Amino acid sequence: MSGPRSMKSPDSAPGQPARSEEILSAEALASAAGITSGRLTRLVRLGVIEPVAPGASEFTAATAAKLRRMVRLRVDLGVGFVGAAIIVDLLQQLERLETELIRPPGDT
Repeated sequence: MSGPRSMKSPDSAPGQPARSEEILSAEALASAAGITSGRLTRLVRLGVIEPVAPGASEFTAATAAKLRRMVRLRVDLGVGFVGAAIIVDLLQQLERLETELIRPPGDT
């Protein structure tokens, strides 16, 4: 079982340094989220969880956080994984919008 490692993100803006992200193997992600590798594979196949690249078995720390939130929704409220993914995506959008609203004008 391999643990987390750092990877430079390929989607950095031109002229800006690539940011470093923690990368987890499928096994490490499943273990961290408290689900089986088989369930993780099904979630990837459904498109609910996305690896760093199509067909890869590595995931970002952000994906791990998303999956942990989804598992909490499932355990605490009985929400299915697809519904939990929608809820988490909407919460992330709200957080981004709130951040934009409180950012001072002219600040980028």
